[in-house]
Amino acid sequence: MTSQLSGPPGPAAAAAVNLSGRTALVTGGGSGIGRACALALAEAGAQVHVVDLDAESAKETATAAGGIAHAVNLADTAALGALPREIDILVNCAGLQHVAPIEEFPPERFALLQQVMVMAPFLMIQRCLPHMYAQGWGRLVHISSMHGLRASAYKSAYVTAKHGLEGLSKVAALEGAPHGVTSNCVNPGYVRTPLVEGQIAAQAEAHGIDPEAVVGEVLLERSAIKRLIEPEEVAAAVLWLCGPHTGFITGTSLPVDGGWGAN
Repeated sequence: MTSQLSGPPGPAAAAAVNLSGRTALVTGGGSGIGRACALALAEAGAQVHVVDLDAESAKETATAAGGIAHAVNLADTAALGALPREIDILVNCAGLQHVAPIEEFPPERFALLQQVMVMAPFLMIQRCLPHMYAQGWGRLVHISSMHGLRASAYKSAYVTAKHGLEGLSKVAALEGAPHGVTSNCVNPGYVRTPLVEGQIAAQAEAHGIDPEAVVGEVLLERSAIKRLIEPEEVAAAVLWLCGPHTGFITGTSLPVDGGWGAN
């Protein structure tokens, strides 16, 4: 019997989903979850636009996916105008983190997280919906977090942004339903990404403990499965939501959390 902990799904996971002829756009696609999503969608046959702040990362992922790279700062509203509108699958993935007590949290940093993780997804949805509506099909998938459903201390901006993204997704689901457009959030726990690796280093320094102890004793304290989630596992959930058997799934949040939400 194959163990459920044997690791993330490989390219075969894409075989059940045929996205040939579809065009996808992934923000934050240069690394981590976004990169994994771009590669999974490409493996399933989609033409992928890779959007990232880092031009080299965007180019590298786009090359690997046979797609198109866009170096864009999502905090710059005007810059979004350069991105394509005729998108069938939109994956809002870009994110950033800042950890501090509320009384010490820089307001400009708080505003930046809302701009990148709420305003930019709103504007991207707004750009893509007319095309999706016109063809009667579309998939909006938002990489939220368990912090879109629960809170942690010292992450006021991130938790606020992810809760906002959850609400935005639900409204898009209600409005898109008559037009064949679904909107869902994927809610991972702690994923092995550059963002989380940075948190591990910061927590290790703050607590004066080994980075491995941070993972086991701090980040995964509430998780039943005691390992970081691999980006490919999140991408598999995103791909599934774009497949042939999920047209009736909309306005929901799909936890990929190792049992965190059950604890």
